[in-house]
Amino acid sequence: MSASGMMTGFPSPPSGQVTLANWRLPPFNRWAFRNVRQILPTAAIPRGEAAGEAFRRSERAIEAIAFQGPDGQEWTVGRMLAASFTDGLLALHRGRLVVERYDSGLLPETPHIVFSVSKSITALLAGILVGQGRLDPEAPVLRYIPEVTGSAYGDCSVRHVLDMTVSTDFVEDYLDTTGDFARYRMATGWNPVADPSNVGDLRSFLPSIHRGAGPHGEVFHYVSPNSDLLGWILERAAGRPFAELMSELVWRPLGAEFDAYITVDRLGAPRSAGGICVTLRDLARFGEMMRLRGMAGGRQIAPAWWIDDIRENGDRQAWRRGDLASQLPLDRYRSKWYSLGDGCFCAIGIHGQWLYIDPTSEVVLAKLSSQPEAVDEATDRLTMTGLAALARAMAERA
Repeated sequence: MSASGMMTGFPSPPSGQVTLANWRLPPFNRWAFRNVRQILPTAAIPRGEAAGEAFRRSERAIEAIAFQGPDGQEWTVGRMLAASFTDGLLALHRGRLVVERYDSGLLPETPHIVFSVSKSITALLAGILVGQGRLDPEAPVLRYIPEVTGSAYGDCSVRHVLDMTVSTDFVEDYLDTTGDFARYRMATGWNPVADPSNVGDLRSFLPSIHRGAGPHGEVFHYVSPNSDLLGWILERAAGRPFAELMSELVWRPLGAEFDAYITVDRLGAPRSAGGICVTLRDLARFGEMMRLRGMAGGRQIAPAWWIDDIRENGDRQAWRRGDLASQLPLDRYRSKWYSLGDGCFCAIGIHGQWLYIDPTSEVVLAKLSSQPEAVDEATDRLTMTGLAALARAMAERA
């Protein structure tokens, strides 16, 4: 069934009904990812009273751009976009809009969930608070969240949280239906509750994460709750709800065209690890601000040195020892952003969400998708190769 067959009728037939139990599964996800607010509780991230300037346009056809895929076969950008279930692609070159493409019912004004790209957006907010002197990345987590004493976070620093080098035995298993990851999903409100007598919530779940055997700081270990904890840290550091902070310090000064929103649990805790929903244009605007070292609309939104640190630092050895090194040909990880080793850096979310930034080519690529599987290594490698080819071709044809 296509996305157009979902949630039609009054009520929808069971075959087209999107629910809390199926919203991340195909084919329901193609409707769900652009209608998250109809499934989960959310908090608004308002834009400013006046939206930012519209993009200048220099549109070109990109579908026929050819490249060799990781499988050794000849691909085109158009074929890659179809194969990776693309809902929207927006390409900027030197701030000019070159491509704006929508599919599967996504519209320019429709927010789409960006999953773990949320982590990268959250870490940019962290950098702003660091620049304001309200957050110390080298401080122990307990300075801000004493509730996690005795957990994996009880003796680590905010920097360990930022760089995913917390030592913990938590396993990020998207197929888990009974273990810690399943409990985590229920605590966030993303899955139906198995036991109504033990509903749980995100802030109560985080202190239950156990310490790992090794020291903090040595191994990259991808754990989404780290980034939910980061959102909690930011709220404590600033004394404000996450959505308000994001609106005031990022979305309004960015000149966002549309409001964004974030999913929250039953007690209002933000899902800063994966629940941010934004429009394609505003995701690209955010990427352009990152390319320009924190500048947007003539304003310094985030410290330039924070973005330089993302691009230049990060522990290569920790990445190579980590649990994603065999999946993606990346170089290191810093403050929730991936570096590719060639000067490019990116934010990546499950089901095919990408924000790819090539400072050398002066290109920003924002891609929203509804891939059937949460993690699809072959499709991710294909997408990365195709986006790199598109960035090079845009620069060469300028």
